[in-house]
Amino acid sequence: MHKYDFITIGGTTEDITFYTDEAIMIDNKDDILAQKLMAFEYGAKLKIDRSYSTFGGGASNASVCLAKLGFKTAAIVALGNDNRGKDIILNFKKNQVNTNFVQQIKTCETGFTFFIVGNDKEHVGFSNRAANTKLSIGAKELKEIDKAKYIYLTSLSGKWREILKNVFKSKAKIAWNPGHIQLHAGVKTIGKFLKKTYILTVNKDEAIELVISNPRHKEKDRKFLNEIPNLLKVIKSYGPEIVVITNGKYGAHAYYGKKIYYQKILKEKKRVDTTGVGDAFGSTFAAGMELFKGDIKKAMLAGVKNTASVIGWQGAQNGLLSRRGIMK
Repeated sequence: MHKYDFITIGGTTEDITFYTDEAIMIDNKDDILAQKLMAFEYGAKLKIDRSYSTFGGGASNASVCLAKLGFKTAAIVALGNDNRGKDIILNFKKNQVNTNFVQQIKTCETGFTFFIVGNDKEHVGFSNRAANTKLSIGAKELKEIDKAKYIYLTSLSGKWREILKNVFKSKAKIAWNPGHIQLHAGVKTIGKFLKKTYILTVNKDEAIELVISNPRHKEKDRKFLNEIPNLLKVIKSYGPEIVVITNGKYGAHAYYGKKIYYQKILKEKKRVDTTGVGDAFGSTFAAGMELFKGDIKKAMLAGVKNTASVIGWQGAQNGLLSRRGIMK
């Protein structure tokens, strides 16, 4: 019997979000890893339509999502000894996430992300990792991690190589949604961990970055890299049991066994904010694999149900569904 169904590890933040229709969208043909750009007039003062403060960060979003789906969940995150940190702890408690392993760093402020949302409701985020860079996984955490059935691992900063080395010693199944720093380090650095990963979830841009980080695939052309089945097959060859690639409004693909599965998005009732949709999909999919006894189609459908709900609300956590909402 496991003490926890899921332990999430990674970032926690306050998300400060500004909406503006002054952003200019640019199609960028020069860089496969930055195909769309958001621009503003240099030196201008820009008008903000509205602004919000909500809770965010990969491990934080995933833990609230998993707890709402009825799983016994704990979060291993690092925050400062400030009001922002205290609010995050209260939010965990309100959502029944166990806070015993929250690390309070006295010398740091709690992390925050500043989001700018443009006309199409897509966003650009500026992340101040702050206390998140001090997260550590030592003997005490390792003992607890071994009591969990699953680890849901998100973006890491600071001494992330050490954290990965320790986390991947665990007996728990690991679902991993790596951050920009891990992907940027490439397959040479994270390859040994991919071999021990149960579910790897990335978006299409991240998948491309992971594929071309391998010298064997560095010279692949744009056409090859824009085809998701190609990306799935290359990443599967790196070793994860299940590879999931999300692609915004074009839905999600998964590679499991010898088969590729596709799930289109569910049309959201209203589109308010895409912040946190990746966390909602990834953690709901991992939960769905447990909930539906490995039925990948049902797990993917649960993932898109939750993302459609999250998009209709402000912030990364407000629209998350309960288990009853997912089953409906």
